[in-house]
Parts: sequence; C-alpha cells; structure tokens
Amino acid sequence: MIKENNIIDDLELKKRKALLIGIVLLFISLLLLIMSVNIGRADIKMIEVIKIIVAKITSCTGILEGISKSKIAIVWDIRLPRILVALLVGGGLAVSGTIFQSLLMNPLADPYTIGVSTGAAFGAVLCIYMNIFILQTPMPITSFAFLGAICTLLVVMKIAKIDGYMSSSNLVIAGIIVSSILSAGISFLKSTSGEQVFAIIYWLMGSLNSRTWPQVIVSFPIILICTFICIYFADDLNILAFGEKEARALGVNTKRTRNIFLIGASLITAVCVSVSGIIGFIGLVVPHIVRFSLTSDNRYLIPISSLLGSILLLMADNISRSLFNIDIPVGVITTLFGGPFFIYIFINKNKSIQ
Repeated sequence: MIKENNIIDDLELKKRKALLIGIVLLFISLLLLIMSVNIGRADIKMIEVIKIIVAKITSCTGILEGISKSKIAIVWDIRLPRILVALLVGGGLAVSGTIFQSLLMNPLADPYTIGVSTGAAFGAVLCIYMNIFILQTPMPITSFAFLGAICTLLVVMKIAKIDGYMSSSNLVIAGIIVSSILSAGISFLKSTSGEQVFAIIYWLMGSLNSRTWPQVIVSFPIILICTFICIYFADDLNILAFGEKEARALGVNTKRTRNIFLIGASLITAVCVSVSGIIGFIGLVVPHIVRFSLTSDNRYLIPISSLLGSILLLMADNISRSLFNIDIPVGVITTLFGGPFFIYIFINKNKSIQ
C-alpha cells in the first residue's frame, strides 16, 4: 500500500514538473518571438514592433501613425513570417523525432530515418531543376516537396508490409533503401545542373530566408493538428514502446496506432521540409534532451519537445541572420551546434551504461 502511494506521488510530481516546465518554455517562446522581430539590420524600436503587430491583428491602423510603411513591411511581411515558420518547423521536427524514436524503438531515429525527408528533398530538387531548365512558368517548390514526401511514405510502407504486417525493423530497412535511391537521384540532378547547382545546394542546406505568410498558413494547421492527434494517442505509444506482443496483450490496436503515428509524423516532416529545406539535428537532439533530463512519458515528452524545438530553431535562425554579414542557412547552424552536442550526449550515455 505504501509502495503504491509512493508511485502515485512520484507520478503526480513528474506531472507537475512537466506542466511547470511546459509553461516556462511557452513563456520563453513568446518572449523570444517578440525579441526576434526586433533583430535585424533595420533600426526598428521594440515599441514600434509591438504597435505594428497589435495594429495588424486588431485592424486598429490609428496606432501606426508616425511609423513608416517600410518599417511596417519589414516587421509584418519579412521578419514575422520567417520567425513563425522557424517556431513551427522547430516544433514540428522535434515532435517527429520524438515519435519516430518511440515508434521505431531506436534512440537514433529522427525524421530522416524512413526516408520521408529525403523524399521531400527529391521533390524540391526536381522542382528547382524543372523551373531552371524545362518550365517557362515556375512551379511552387513547397508543393513538389510535400508530394515527394507523401509518395515516399506510401512506397516505404508498401515495401515494409510483408504478409499484411509491418514491423519497425522493416520500416527502417525500407526507409534506408528508398532514401538511398532518392539520394542518388538528387546527386544526378545536381551533377546535371551546371552553374545553376547553387540553387539546389542552398535549398538542401536548409534556410528560413524569404519565408512568407502563405507558407505559415500552409504549415500551421497541418503541424498543429497532427501534433494534437499524436498527443491524444500518446498513451498507446507508451504501451507500444514496450513491444508488439505486450501492447497487443494490453488491448492496443498496434496496426492502427503505428499507422496513426507514422502518418502523423510523416505529414509533419513533409510540411517542415517543404517550407524550410533540410534542417538537421533538431529532431534528433531535442527528444534526447527532454527524455534524459525530464521524462520518457510521451504525454509530456511530445509537447515539451515541441516547445523546446521551436525555441532552439528560432535561436539558431537569430544567430544565422544577426552575427554574420551574410544570411547563413540555418541548417548549417543547427548541424554545427547539434553535432558536437549529440556526440557529448552519446559518450555520456555509454559511460553511464558501463
């Protein structure tokens, strides 16, 4: 009886701790959003930034008196969409990484494991190539990237399904196979692009430059809805992490649960990659940070990872556009910082096991 009470108390303590950390991270993300809008080469005061945002949201144009049209355009049409895309993509990649690590029971899994990101990249590169050399009317890169990701997911699921059953190991193997083929296709298109190859390389490095409101409008509902669905079914994901047989014995429909999370995480990844290019290590590192420092319970792990991923990617984007004379692709920044940090986590984990 005493032992059961202690377990209940520990669960309540973890719940309160996770809730408190979630509230703190939400406050930090909102504060960082306002501060980030004020970062840039144009000299715009914080009070002007706040007035512009409030005026646009409430349609009270009277408070914009004395603020130039150029400042309004910089804040509302250039900086704010980029910042919102950074928050959405960072949160989305972190959620996808969390789900793939739990679903595939692989701590090294991330949104690239089953080839969805590579599929999106192939679709985008194909669109860039056709826009340069074939089409007279440019096609939207985002649409091609999203279509490439979804088609890749369907192919991987088809290959992984054997006798009507789809295991985690089959998904990983099928993802590696398809990803290798698509990577070869990307390399082929790059090698035949000649002097225009820089447009492809720049997109593949991952960048939030020149992001606009249509990209915010496209990504926001898909990422938000898929994230909430994953949080809603997080209990089933916790049980599935114990193993296929154990989950079925406890009454979990493993096939349905796996499909829900697989499709949800893949849709999030597809949208993120389609609007920002390849941004590495957010989906790999963020779930590790939260899992090792707080909890492995997906009910809390998913939302907290989302908030932390948003904060880290926005901070990386602020570094890329404020500390250098040129706009460094944010994917380069996340890899430079994320790579060594992940090595540190990996070494410490191995030492603790020994």
